[in-house]
Amino acid sequence: MFDAQKVDSAGFDPDTTWRLHPQVALRPEPFGALLYHFGTRKLSFLKNTTIVEIVESLHQHPSVRAALAAHGIDESAARPYLRALATLADSHMIVPA
Repeated sequence: MFDAQKVDSAGFDPDTTWRLHPQVALRPEPFGALLYHFGTRKLSFLKNTTIVEIVESLHQHPSVRAALAAHGIDESAARPYLRALATLADSHMIVPA
């Protein structure tokens, strides 16, 4: 099972529902997407379309794990996605729903 502490994000819980922060705009790009937080003025890059689809659908699932499963990401392949989502949580690009 995934341990959120191992990705240096004590506040990120993949067993809960998350969503884009209301002040974040997501702009699709050929490589993935750009995220811009209008409150903090931070810019983040999503480097593949799978993570973009996951981020866009987070609010539709009861947990991050459920969102990953809905996109065909099983537990054995989840670590890079969970790490990326934890980083987005740390930078307030995604927030608990």
